Amino acid sequence: MLIVADENIPLLDSFFGDIGDIRQVPGRTMSATDVQDADILLVRSVTRVNQELLANSRVRFVGTCTIGTDHIDQQWLESAGISFAAAPGCNANSVAEYVLSVISLRAEKLCEDDWTRLSVGIVGAGNVGGELAHKLERLGFDVVICDPPRAEQSEEEDAKNFASLDEALKCDVVTLHTPLVQEGDHPTYHLLDASRLAALTADQLLINTSRGEVIDSAALVERLAEANPPTVVLDVWEHEPRINPELVEQAWIATPHVAGYSLEGKVQGSEMIYQALSQYLGLPARKKSGQFLPEPALSKLSFTSAASEMDAARVAIRSCCDPRRDDARLRHSLGMSSDERGQAFDRLRRQYPVRREFSSLKIQLKGTSKSAQDTFRALGFKIKL
Repeated sequence: MLIVADENIPLLDSFFGDIGDIRQVPGRTMSATDVQDADILLVRSVTRVNQELLANSRVRFVGTCTIGTDHIDQQWLESAGISFAAAPGCNANSVAEYVLSVISLRAEKLCEDDWTRLSVGIVGAGNVGGELAHKLERLGFDVVICDPPRAEQSEEEDAKNFASLDEALKCDVVTLHTPLVQEGDHPTYHLLDASRLAALTADQLLINTSRGEVIDSAALVERLAEANPPTVVLDVWEHEPRINPELVEQAWIATPHVAGYSLEGKVQGSEMIYQALSQYLGLPARKKSGQFLPEPALSKLSFTSAASEMDAARVAIRSCCDPRRDDARLRHSLGMSSDERGQAFDRLRRQYPVRREFSSLKIQLKGTSKSAQDTFRALGFKIKL
């Protein structure tokens, strides 16, 4: 059995090596010739999986080790009798931690000692948005959640927990976590168009870690050049990997689609597709991601009663996730030609440094308050008193 896989999927041999022979190819340039003789195809979000890619192949199972599926023509796969599996929620915690790090940076920039005074509007309450909302609520933030499809499907009482998009866009922080939907009752393509971007002010922070096309990037470039523009953090972009360098320069923080790139998130994606493929083949799924995670480079931090709660939290958060490092790497590529920038964007993702999640770090608290202990627990760190 031949498995053709994106070379950037972690632990391919560990999870799939005893299922079949593995041929690793670059996901961005994967072609019909690459997959023609494959039985199994494993991809990430940079590969368009459709009739053009698979029509003349013998592929019978496609797995994407990602939460998004807009790169997959699921309707055609079904019509062709090809089984499909995704990894919903695999990197939800990773993206939530990225957003928390950005919010901590925003609070610090505003000289705000209590970051929970910032209201947060979450647009899209699926795996990622839901995980972020849960963390923020445990931390004591005022959270406004907008998700029209879920609001429609909820019981009348539960539907009251959802707000309109306009309400969410009034928050101090607006963070986008929607899938890319082109059609239907609730399309998200250019959800934030010129009129909605015009309503955002300099007092607000806009974060996009969902899909680049959820924001009209041309309109955003214009808005950021006008008076009183919002502060913008972008991890996803229209036309990846050939992103707009002008928009990079205008953004406060710009990163190369890596918010979900914690080691735990990537490995969990591989594990979920391994489980789905094992089920498809009728094989026992005995492997777990915990078997393969290495010891983290930083395993423990210690704080005494002299440390303020927020300062300690900032140190711990940024020890694991500091988007400013990724921002610096992306900006370094801006002086290149368009094609070179595209290659650099993919290279930054392919060669992304190991980032571990908060749960990999043990926090020792000596004589600190119960409030500090609760904060670290809510963030997801391991606590030692």
